[in-house]
Amino acid sequence: MKVMVIGGTGTIGGAVVEQLRLRHEVIVVGARGGQHRVDIEDIAQVRALFGKVGRVDAVVVAAGALHVGPLAELTPEHFHIGLRGKLMGQVNVALVAREFLNDGGSITLTSGVDTEQPIRGAVAASTANAAVQGFVRAAAIELPRGLRINAVSPTVLQESVHLFGELFTGFEPIAASRAALSYARSVDGAETGRVYRAW
Repeated sequence: MKVMVIGGTGTIGGAVVEQLRLRHEVIVVGARGGQHRVDIEDIAQVRALFGKVGRVDAVVVAAGALHVGPLAELTPEHFHIGLRGKLMGQVNVALVAREFLNDGGSITLTSGVDTEQPIRGAVAASTANAAVQGFVRAAAIELPRGLRINAVSPTVLQESVHLFGELFTGFEPIAASRAALSYARSVDGAETGRVYRAW
């Protein structure tokens, strides 16, 4: 298959690229690197990206900005960071991908463990991640042509503990390569409307 991985230069995305390349042709897309570059918050850029790449069999998104900070300090703008980035950025990709996916193709988005296991400082992040999961479940019943859509909900990664470990006290970090297996399950599997827990 021909698979586009958006966020493919990041920690999770890089592991997903490595996993999927075992079986598929992978196109790596990043905000600042990769074979192509895109700002997923700008749907015009997303359309231009697909216009260049053409038809694909699967799209994976492991990207999207989020705000982390205590509830007492949150403003509407803090929420908008995740709503524009993590939610609408991924929704933009899914909406455009409908037109460029081959029949039976798949879309895989990314949420996060904080959706189901809240942590301090992640109110804005959890809100956006939960919305991603809601979108996936609802979109799955309306996609045409046998298209599938799922989400992966990863926990903190071993590779990122030095950055985010304090937020995830008591959580067992997993290797990015383990998280990548859930993305592979979505791309290579047959299910739709699922949230795969990588934790």
